[in-house]
Amino acid sequence: MARKRYASEMEETKIDMTPLLDIVFIMLIFFIVTTSFVKPTGVAYDSPESSSQPNSKKGENILITVNKTGIIKIANRQVDIERLTANIEQMRAEAPEASVLILADKETRHGLVVKVMDQAKTAGVEKVSVAQSREQ
Repeated sequence: MARKRYASEMEETKIDMTPLLDIVFIMLIFFIVTTSFVKPTGVAYDSPESSSQPNSKKGENILITVNKTGIIKIANRQVDIERLTANIEQMRAEAPEASVLILADKETRHGLVVKVMDQAKTAGVEKVSVAQSREQ
């Protein structure tokens, strides 16, 4: 038996997009509203203003150079290892918060650099730094 097809069955089936678009727009509005009220996390603070000068001025550092031949220089003067403590103490009298920077050549003996560090600690310096000299 042949079945008769009506004109209504021949039409293409269509999906109503209106509810889908309504949901998309509602979600869009929801995300826009919620993101505009989100506050960034963190702690707001006001840093205190300092009325005094900072502790580490450029002139407050004591520079000691040690070359590969064992010559020790402080303030561009050659100093013997036994007199190094007295020179550091004299410079610390002018700048009590001074730190010591030891610049040593790459080929300098480690034992000599350690002796210089010990002399600086004996003079009462709390901050001693060691760096490699770039000059050859």
